[in-house]
Amino acid sequence: MKTFSPKPQDIVRRWWVVDAEGQVLGRLAADVARLLRGKHKPIFAPHADTGDYVIIVNAKGARLTGRKLEQKFAYRHSGYPGGFRAVPYAELMKKRPSFAVEKAVKGMLPHNRLGRAMGKKLFVYDGPAHPHESQKPEPYTAKDVIR
Repeated sequence: MKTFSPKPQDIVRRWWVVDAEGQVLGRLAADVARLLRGKHKPIFAPHADTGDYVIIVNAKGARLTGRKLEQKFAYRHSGYPGGFRAVPYAELMKKRPSFAVEKAVKGMLPHNRLGRAMGKKLFVYDGPAHPHESQKPEPYTAKDVIR
């Protein structure tokens, strides 16, 4: 028996809308990363991008459990000496909630060119509106795709 490798014509991409209102950030990010990678499909292959497009709405409604709002930091570095910055998640979720959700999801994708291609299929919005109605996205709940 030969190993199956998905061809571009085998891949059918669907559009999903995920409502982040009231959801825990890490669990939301894990489900969305699974959709972006295509692990829910029978044609999944780790070396190919078989995933779907995902739209996350209401990113401002995502929540962190425990004391993560005060204790967790988002780090970045400008590349210059002394350019290290740490922003607490309380501030990040207040000012840029879509960035916090996007950062969580992209952190769960592969850290290579394949992961970057998967990350381009993610669209995150702070509020309930999004400009992708013409793609006819389907609402996603965890029950829709069997783990």
